[in-house]
Amino acid sequence: MLKACLNGGRDRRAHPAVPLTAAELATDATRCAALGVAAVHVHPRDEAGAESLRPAVIADALTAIRAARPGLPVGVSTGAWISPDPAARVAAVRAWQVLPDFASVNAHEPGAEAVAAALHERGVLVEAGLWTLDAVAAYRRWRVPAGRLLVECMAEDVAVALADAARILAALPADAPSVLLHAEGPATWPVLAEAVRRGLATRIGFEDTVCLPDGSPAADNAALVAAAVTVGAS
Repeated sequence: MLKACLNGGRDRRAHPAVPLTAAELATDATRCAALGVAAVHVHPRDEAGAESLRPAVIADALTAIRAARPGLPVGVSTGAWISPDPAARVAAVRAWQVLPDFASVNAHEPGAEAVAAALHERGVLVEAGLWTLDAVAAYRRWRVPAGRLLVECMAEDVAVALADAARILAALPADAPSVLLHAEGPATWPVLAEAVRRGLATRIGFEDTVCLPDGSPAADNAALVAAAVTVGAS
């Protein structure tokens, strides 16, 4: 599975084509889906351009994407940087009127299991974000099932990121659900190639990088997806 991560925490200072509004996310999602992505992951923005978990903000983004590309699974983040108070994140999830198909929860963050439980109670597939071996240990203590594990390599050094990937993957439980492996920054493309080599799901998009495999700037998310499809086919 290839997922498109359309914006993350980036804004137009990082790249002029980063999609921020619901309409822009819908347009990018449609273009990426036409190139073969199986799902999209987005960080909806409020009127001021800030990431938000507010029900209306989540609903606007999800509704726009689903209207533009019916049937495309859409996920969001519940990262603590969006709303630092775990209780507030749980309350936001419980207040959502339009539900995403999946949502990521970083296992190392305070209150992660409670956020995951709120998502699971509402029928949203939980993606457990695992950045470190300590995060794997925290996830293994959850009493909430995850539908997918995100092995997320945050080191910019390629060798370190690949080594982190190997260590985290080796530490996963034998009965782990599906795994998606990805990185950010300079390690994005080498780790994506490693995911392909291992037969794992992966992702690409402006959340992870603004550059193509050769280091040149990507025109947009669709260009990144097209490059990832080529890597997967090689």
